Amino acid sequence: MFSLISSAMAQDAAMPPDAHLDYMNMALFGAIFVVFYVLVIRPNQKRLAEQVSMIKALKPGDKVVASGGIHGKVSKVNDDKTIMLEIANGVEIKLDKESVHSVENKDKNTEAQDKK
Repeated sequence: MFSLISSAMAQDAAMPPDAHLDYMNMALFGAIFVVFYVLVIRPNQKRLAEQVSMIKALKPGDKVVASGGIHGKVSKVNDDKTIMLEIANGVEIKLDKESVHSVENKDKNTEAQDKK
């Protein structure tokens, strides 16, 4: 019986380590990272860049939707990272520029100024 155990241990010691499996594992993790970057990280970076450029381009007269679902027209853009949003006639609220979710459409006067 001891002879079987010793022969089994001798076979394990005589086998060379599989170094190519280590490289395959590293290649697999690298491929997973590349797929994760292409599918998750890169599109998120593009979306953030578009959001920043949209916020920088805000002008009075732009119709926007805030992240809370508030629709209104930008009446004033302040330098301190805030805007004044007119949500009804004579009713204005102060919002952070970062809370602007999207620009619905621009006022026709603003579009004419943009084309010039």
